[in-house]
Amino acid sequence: MTTHSKTYLITGAASGIGAAIAAKLVGQGEQVMLADINFEGVQGVAGTLGAHAAAIRLDIRDAEDWERAFDATIARFGQLDVLINNAAVVRTGFARNVSLADHQLTMSTNFMGPLTGMLGALRRFRAAGSGHLVTVCSMTSFLPFMGIASYGASKQALRAFHHAVALEERHSGIDFTIVHPTSTDTPMLEQEAADDDAAACFMTESVSAETVADTVIEAIKAKAIEVCMPEDGADRVKALGTDPDKLHDLADRMVERGREALAARRSAHSAA
Repeated sequence: MTTHSKTYLITGAASGIGAAIAAKLVGQGEQVMLADINFEGVQGVAGTLGAHAAAIRLDIRDAEDWERAFDATIARFGQLDVLINNAAVVRTGFARNVSLADHQLTMSTNFMGPLTGMLGALRRFRAAGSGHLVTVCSMTSFLPFMGIASYGASKQALRAFHHAVALEERHSGIDFTIVHPTSTDTPMLEQEAADDDAAACFMTESVSAETVADTVIEAIKAKAIEVCMPEDGADRVKALGTDPDKLHDLADRMVERGREALAARRSAHSAA
């Protein structure tokens, strides 16, 4: 009988990065509970992965949903070793044109949702004396982006919270890993591509969800504290994010480059 070393709970697993991580982990013989607010979608993904995968509906803003997800994972697989907080939303547009309700949705989903899951898992991991909390964040946690202002704000808050909790729990035996993907080809990027106000999001080349999944899994295995994508450009992004004068000087060029890339992307999609 095959021994499964880890059981993972992955949020936002109906598509994109979450689905890619789940598929790769199952391919490595791990056990995975795929969670998403889109139950039909996540159930479909899990159904393609065999007996080592299961699905549950999870609204990460709901603390009771989180408890049901934890209980269901343990009931199905007998344990929970790793929580991967991946789910997020984006509402594009200049901040002045985005409704207050959409700003609040972004913050409650991208920050309070993972926070709620981390605290719920933390209680269980502390009782067990081990566990691994993994946050899929974003390079926008270092660099503000025009057209997705509250998304970047939510990711900056999430990074700060993740590291603060990791420091608080440094003697607990619980591992903490945070990964910051660059622009990634997912349904979220398609949403951004539909809005000219988010053109700056396309100033750098995007990577595949599978590439990000490989990076996340490698970071988990290595118990890395923090991983940025791409690694060779991370220092420049971090430096720019802490230099508002330079950001203002470069803003027009950032938008120009993004618009050029976005136009090329739309042309390629139309030709296909």
